[in-house]
Amino acid sequence: MPLYKLEEFDPNYRETFGGDDIKSLNLYTEGGTEVGAVADALVDQNGRFRYLVIDTSLDSVGKKILLPIGLAHINYPAGRVYVDGLSKQQVEHLPEYQDNTIVDQEFEEMVRSIYRSTLGAVSYELESYDYEQEPTLYGLNEQSHQTLRLYEERLVANKHRVKTGEVALGKHIETDTARVTVPITKERVVIDRIQLPEIGTVVDPNEIKFEEGEVAHIDVYQETPEIHKEAFVREEVRVRKVVDRDIVEAQDTIRREELDIDTSGNLNVKGNSVEVHE
Repeated sequence: MPLYKLEEFDPNYRETFGGDDIKSLNLYTEGGTEVGAVADALVDQNGRFRYLVIDTSLDSVGKKILLPIGLAHINYPAGRVYVDGLSKQQVEHLPEYQDNTIVDQEFEEMVRSIYRSTLGAVSYELESYDYEQEPTLYGLNEQSHQTLRLYEERLVANKHRVKTGEVALGKHIETDTARVTVPITKERVVIDRIQLPEIGTVVDPNEIKFEEGEVAHIDVYQETPEIHKEAFVREEVRVRKVVDRDIVEAQDTIRREELDIDTSGNLNVKGNSVEVHE
């Protein structure tokens, strides 16, 4: 099962724990001797704590080790984590943890074997190992790890697209009767016969030259209209969509749980912004 650093699994883990930061706590023995500080925490894919990364300062030994969560007792009000019987010898034999260390099954088994030396030698199948098999190492003591979740409601705004209509463009043909006027010309021949004053006058036969056949030729023309149809671009239509933006405001009544603490007797109760009733 893969393990994740706390901030990798939940970047907002401080908000999840109500502002408490386990990485700011120091590690003490049950006798009150400081033996190191919590540098990080490793959680499984379900978000369950499995190890605390401890930066040890035990005598002359100083290195980062993994501490199974079941051996730790977290006290947030006191700002401390207590551990049962972490010895210098154990720290020396524990494999060193670094930020780039791959915590696989073999590495975890090396860690567990060191702690089992004081708990009693027990062997497990590595391939089928489950954290629930060793509650001493991974079980959360309810007395020392009580967790009370306070819930609150929040308004969450989402958006989804809804089809409100559609526009379809098409073309159809309309017919109309068009008229056009074309001026044309026509040629015609006009023959004028003129009465000359010499009519009836005797003409010298030697001057007369009688002719037969065509003596003049005139071509006659007229214009004929040619009418045909041609297509022209009348108009261009462009279709596009524009987005209009608006802000919709909504309000509702939301609920939030607040913590009330009732005490009796002479107790030293510490809390962070907690209302205390006596």
